[in-house]
Amino acid sequence: MPFPQQNARPFSRDGIESLTPNQHGVYGILNNREWIYIGRGDIRERLLAHLTGTGGQPTILSRRPTRYVTEVTANDAERERALIAELDPVCNRVGATS
Repeated sequence: MPFPQQNARPFSRDGIESLTPNQHGVYGILNNREWIYIGRGDIRERLLAHLTGTGGQPTILSRRPTRYVTEVTANDAERERALIAELDPVCNRVGATS
């Protein structure tokens, strides 16, 4: 099951800082062509880390992300696995380097 229906927000400092702090769940980063990355944790904190290139996944920015979506959930690890399996984001693939 994909992310709940929502308008994707801009993958920008303003777009991310508008999120409520300390919300935990899953997030998806994308551009017009592909799902780039699915992650979990403190949504605002993790997205800001990816935006600045300090999120531990250096290939995200090379894919030119433009938007993101979120889902607040109590079981973020299980939901993250399900979304990765369904959406096959390029930077979550084993051995992804570009």
